[in-house]
Amino acid sequence: MTLGNFSRVTEFILLGLSDTRELQIFFFAFFFLAYAMVLLGNLLIIVTVKADPKLSSPMYFLLCNLSFIDICCTSVTSPRMLVDLISQRKTIAFEDCIAQLFFLHFVGATEMFLLTVMAYDRYTAICKPLHYTAIMSRQVCWVLVFACWAGGFLHSIVQTLLTIQFPFCGPNAIDNYFCDVPPVIRLACMDVHVTEWLMVSNSGLISLACFLVLVTSYTFILVTVRVRFTEGHWKALSTCASHLMVVTLFFIPCIFIYLRPFTSFSSDKHVCVIYTVFCPVMNPLIYTLRNNEVKASMWKLW
Repeated sequence: MTLGNFSRVTEFILLGLSDTRELQIFFFAFFFLAYAMVLLGNLLIIVTVKADPKLSSPMYFLLCNLSFIDICCTSVTSPRMLVDLISQRKTIAFEDCIAQLFFLHFVGATEMFLLTVMAYDRYTAICKPLHYTAIMSRQVCWVLVFACWAGGFLHSIVQTLLTIQFPFCGPNAIDNYFCDVPPVIRLACMDVHVTEWLMVSNSGLISLACFLVLVTSYTFILVTVRVRFTEGHWKALSTCASHLMVVTLFFIPCIFIYLRPFTSFSSDKHVCVIYTVFCPVMNPLIYTLRNNEVKASMWKLW
């Protein structure tokens, strides 16, 4: 199929993290272990929350949804990366590349919104404890989770539609281990500056806005804890501190990647590892090792 005087690109080459065979073997072992930890850790959280009636509060309901999203998020990129690390020909069809781009932004944006909802849940529990059960009822939780998925889908469909409108007829090498908007858009055979800024406004500003809401929520929590100074509030603060550490690791790389023009840096693909692999590994560790209720339920489950 041709486009003007050019042939249309039907597949892309993923350059991956390294072209050194020894490093590829090391990366395969490392990321295979990380992917297994993501699957087992998050599945264990889901089973534990579903099996124990004591873990029926909104916090654990949202945590269960976060674990499911983490499994989806890392499954969009990790299996393909593992196959490419042991393959000689690291290509991906154009349609598969667009599909990977769509699902990555779908679950990624959904996770951003859900983390924001979880911060609001902690803010309500600590700053408005008397009204917590009324504000965060089960019906409200379901509506908030549905809104997160709907927002993620809307964000992703906009990114995907803006991407597929471009002609791809020249270079087809993507300097990354998965298909994402910035490296794909750079391969388009036309000027993309206007659409580039639209995409930056979409992805970058969403990342920044959610992160600012999170920081604001935890700031209010910190102020409340300092004023009341009770043991229960300090326990809640310890939980929030671990949450804030994880969301910072997730949002800062996203802001770095998406809140700037789509210029290429050699460090981009290494930064992407943080929010596609490292954060999904950290979530089950942070939310279980620092939570006595979840740990007790896991022991009872075993």
